Amino acid sequence: MGYLIGAKAFWIAFGELMGEFIAWTVLVRPFKAATDHYGSVTVPDYLESRFRDTRHVLRWISAVVIVTMVVAYLSAQLTATGKAFHSFLAWDKATGAVVGLVIVVIYTVAGGFRAVAWSDLLQGLMMVFGLVIVPIIAIFKLGGWGVMVERLHAIDPALLTAWGAEDSVLIGLGAIVGLMGPGLGFLGSPQLFVRFIAVKSRRKLRAGAVIAVIFTILTDCGAVLSGMSGRALIGPLGDHEAVYPTLVNTLFGPVLTGLLVAVVLAAIMSTADSLLILSTSAVVRDVYQKIFRPEAPQRVVVRLSQALIISIGILSLVFAIIALYVEGLVYWFVLFAWSGIAAAFCPVIILSLFYRKMNLKGAVAAMLVGILTTIVWNLTLGWFLYEMVPAFAFSLVAGYVVSMLTSSPDDAKLMDGSQPSGISGRGIGDRV
Repeated sequence: MGYLIGAKAFWIAFGELMGEFIAWTVLVRPFKAATDHYGSVTVPDYLESRFRDTRHVLRWISAVVIVTMVVAYLSAQLTATGKAFHSFLAWDKATGAVVGLVIVVIYTVAGGFRAVAWSDLLQGLMMVFGLVIVPIIAIFKLGGWGVMVERLHAIDPALLTAWGAEDSVLIGLGAIVGLMGPGLGFLGSPQLFVRFIAVKSRRKLRAGAVIAVIFTILTDCGAVLSGMSGRALIGPLGDHEAVYPTLVNTLFGPVLTGLLVAVVLAAIMSTADSLLILSTSAVVRDVYQKIFRPEAPQRVVVRLSQALIISIGILSLVFAIIALYVEGLVYWFVLFAWSGIAAAFCPVIILSLFYRKMNLKGAVAAMLVGILTTIVWNLTLGWFLYEMVPAFAFSLVAGYVVSMLTSSPDDAKLMDGSQPSGISGRGIGDRV
């Protein structure tokens, strides 16, 4: 997006930064306290306990939403893998996608959540290095910041403005809000919030917040600047999603290029492995083990999880190979899947923490409205405004209104009769 629309892409970075900041400063502590209180292992665990869902409705909805959106999301990651191998090493795109999938599946199957956590740490460090050093070298190669600005202005003056090329004020504002929209996904998406459940102690949350904000600033701004400097240095590209590998090939010799290939793959794999773990837990633990076979031996659960990781990976690969030759699909595919998961879960989690009368009917309404709005809006008005924004808003309203209309005195109580935490009240986090 930095290559495609220039400085306007910084709105994406700003939206994600705000989402990260709010998640870590407002949501994480009450969420961590609540999940510790219930002994939750997954987000559906927490939702079922919070809303006393004895018929497992929320688990079923969660599983369907997660698996559907994960296949779309993972397909985009594998498509990006194929393009990366093609740009760096001139491999066939489909071969690159297959190799990427095999690598991720091997260490995810072998090591599970712990392997994903450690690999994400190393991949994150690689991403910071690659997304900071590449734009710096590219701007130096151009002759400095001023030269880059001059070249971008000669290509299109709109590349240098936060407003972009929009003539209409309404369309321009809609575009900016849409670019900031992905930041909403940080406010409860299960692939992110399961990490908060896994944190050993709430004392570690302060350091986590600092690390998360710094990481987001460096990687997001570095990505946008890589695109802008690539546009100035390389010029027109047939596929703008190939700008980073093309830029690296232009700037560096084979050794550094090989290292930066790993940076691109690190960004992809750190998402892909998390998605595989998320979808597997949604089916195996949240449905199979919790609903049908609570007494299932651990070895059976592990083997079923491994089989499902491989199955979802192969299904995603099929869609990825189909999509490999469609220009610009990766980014928009990611946005759609990110929106579907976030709109179904984020408003429910926010309301569950801060709205004492939130009940099961409201939770079901919020999740269904969120996912359905994502799909319908994408197919009809996605050209005007990114579907995350209306889907998130409608889901939030649906959860609040339905809960308000159907609430009873018991809805303001937790499973043990205590009161849920609120924005200003002393809740779970003060007692556990």
